[in-house]
Amino acid sequence: MLKAFLLVVVGLAGDPEHGKTFHAWGTKLVEASASLGVPAERLVYLADQPAADDKRGLEAMSEEQKKSVALAKGRATRDEIAAALERFAKEAGPDDLVFITLVGHGTFNGGKALFNLQGRDMGPADFDVLLKKLPAKQIVFVNTASASAPFVEELSGKGRTIVTATRTGGQHFATLFGGYFVEALTSEAADSDKNKRVSVLEAFLYARAEVKRAYDREGFLPKEQALLDDDGDKEGSQEPAITAKDGKVAAVVSLGTTGGDNLPADPKLRALHLERRDLERRVESHRLLKEGMEPARYASELEKLVTAIALKTREIRTAEGK
Repeated sequence: MLKAFLLVVVGLAGDPEHGKTFHAWGTKLVEASASLGVPAERLVYLADQPAADDKRGLEAMSEEQKKSVALAKGRATRDEIAAALERFAKEAGPDDLVFITLVGHGTFNGGKALFNLQGRDMGPADFDVLLKKLPAKQIVFVNTASASAPFVEELSGKGRTIVTATRTGGQHFATLFGGYFVEALTSEAADSDKNKRVSVLEAFLYARAEVKRAYDREGFLPKEQALLDDDGDKEGSQEPAITAKDGKVAAVVSLGTTGGDNLPADPKLRALHLERRDLERRVESHRLLKEGMEPARYASELEKLVTAIALKTREIRTAEGK
């Protein structure tokens, strides 16, 4: 029976606001892992966190970050990542799946892409050394960070599905892709064929569409275009599909059966919860797109969204009779 191994890494964020969001994404995927068929013994979660003796650093973290740190099995460093993948190399068999998801900030300097970590950052060549040790014939590597595109060319190979949030190393702004990709994996929203499994292709297409919708809503031209490569030719596609050059493998690879969306069965309550979730996603996207906005517009629109969430929450509680 095929077993899935999952490594989730939340690296450096660049600023506290992004850190809060990135930790929330990582936590959401980790909390859903059991329902996706990944038991605790085959899951490793590494998160950016203060040193053990840095009490001020821990106190400054948001509730989402503190929850993330509590769930993490280690710090997001290159040594911890290497240890996790070397452990998977010993425990995974040829017919198993190894799924790696990176969340955080990336950089591209001097033609070299890096995923930012505490201590020394890691580039695609560093990951390639570790991936080559894995006996699994099916590896999924998802880098949701900014400037992640060069990871496609260097990690592309037989049996590997590579996903990046950007199409060039020059796309260096914080990306929205990771949040929607995690949402796709952990709910039924992206299950287009309704088989109770969200494939990597379905998650990619869902996240790509939601990123575009978020930029359109803010009136911006997209600053990120995701890539997927699963044919080993070192060229990612922005338009993968079952019938295209890229997408055939990704269409059949998934972590496991989706655990559902945990929404109420009552149609009215379910609709209200979905409306609130959409508002929460809009706040998330708004914060990540802050860099391209006028401060006054950013503050005004954020206040409107936060107020709308509060009103929607009150409406939900009234409907629930609370």
